[in-house]
Amino acid sequence: MQTTVEVKGNQAKETAMQRVATIGAGAGRSAREILSDVSGQGTTEYAILVGVLVVIAIVAIIAFRGKVQQLWDAIANGMNSL
Repeated sequence: MQTTVEVKGNQAKETAMQRVATIGAGAGRSAREILSDVSGQGTTEYAILVGVLVVIAIVAIIAFRGKVQQLWDAIANGMNSL
C-alpha cells in the first residue's frame, strides 16, 4: 500500500515507504557512529548541570536548616511589623 502526499501545488510526491526510510535512517548506523554522535550534547550537559545545582541546593538547605529557618522567621517578622 502506497500513500502519496502533494506539497503545495509543486506536484512533489513522497511515498509512505520513503517516509519510513527517512524516519528510520539512523537504524543502520554502527555503534561507533551512534556513540560519536554529538547532536543534543549541549542540552544534555545543561540538564546535568541543572541537576547538580539542584542537588547542591538541597544539600545546603538540609545542612543549614536551622540558620535558614531563623533567617526566614526574621524576614517574616520584619514584613509583619510593616
